[in-house]
Amino acid sequence: MAETPPTFSLDFSLGGDLPVNRMGFGAMRITGDGIWGPPKDRAEALRVLQRSVELGITFIDTADSYGPNVSEELIAEALYPYPKNLVIGTKGGLLRTGPNQWPINAKPDHLKEALEGSLQRLKLDRIDLYQLHRVDPTVPFEQTLEFLQDAQEEGLIRHIGLSEVTIDQIQQAQKYVEIVSVQNMYSFDNRKWEAELMYCEDNAMAFIPWYPLGGGNLKAQETLAQISEKYGASPHQVALSWLLHRSANILLIPGTSKVKHLEENYQAASIRLSEEDYETLNQAGAQTFTG
Repeated sequence: MAETPPTFSLDFSLGGDLPVNRMGFGAMRITGDGIWGPPKDRAEALRVLQRSVELGITFIDTADSYGPNVSEELIAEALYPYPKNLVIGTKGGLLRTGPNQWPINAKPDHLKEALEGSLQRLKLDRIDLYQLHRVDPTVPFEQTLEFLQDAQEEGLIRHIGLSEVTIDQIQQAQKYVEIVSVQNMYSFDNRKWEAELMYCEDNAMAFIPWYPLGGGNLKAQETLAQISEKYGASPHQVALSWLLHRSANILLIPGTSKVKHLEENYQAASIRLSEEDYETLNQAGAQTFTG
C-alpha cells in the first residue's frame, strides 16, 4: 500500500449503502467485570451511549454475548428510538458460561436463538450488520453460512460480517453471502492480520480492529509515547489516529464505560499525523507482522 497522505476522511459506506463515521464505539465495556452482568455504574453507561451519539458517532458495535444481553439492552434503553443515521452492528456465535468465558457455538439453532434475542433486545426488525463472532470448528462452516444466508433472505439481516477469520474463510463465506466487514484483532504493533486488512481494502469491505490499542511490543510502545508528546496527545489517541491513517476502510470501535474516556478516544479523529511520524510508527510496529 502507498504511503499515507497527511489527511484522511472519516466517511465510509458500509456495504455500499450505510454511511458511517469511521470513529465508532464498541459497547463491550459497558457491562460488568469480565464482560459479565450489569455495569457497576448503570447511569454512567447510559450516559456513555448517549454522549457517543452527541459526538457524532454513527456506528455502534455490540454482541449478544456482552453481559450476556446487557450491552444490547442498554443500547436500546439509552438510544431508542434510534437516530436515523445510527448503524448498530451486533454479533452471535459465542456462549457465556461465566466471567471472561467465551465458548464458541455457531450451530444454526443457537444462531437462530441469538439473532431473535438481539432483534428483541435492540427493538429492531432487522439488524443492519450481523457478524459471526467466531467460526465454530465443531460445525461445518457451510451450515453456519447457510443460516446467515437464510436469515438475510428473510429480511432479518441487512449486511453480514465475520470476526477472527482468514482470507480463505472470507472467500469461502463469499460463496454464500456478501461479506461487508471483517473484525479481527489489529493494532499499530500487532499486525498478525495484515493480509486480511489488505484483502478487505482491495474488496471494499470494512476492517474493524478489536483490541486496537497495542499488542505488547514494548519498543514500539516507547516510540508511540515519544510521538504522542509531539502532538500533546495520549499514546492511546495516537494509536487510534494511526489506524485511521492506515487504511480508509478501517472502522474504529474503541470501548469504555466512562464519558471522559469516550471523549478522549473521539479526539483521536482530529489528530493528523505527519507522513514522517506515521511511517515511524509503521516501522516500529512492523516487528509483529507475523506475530
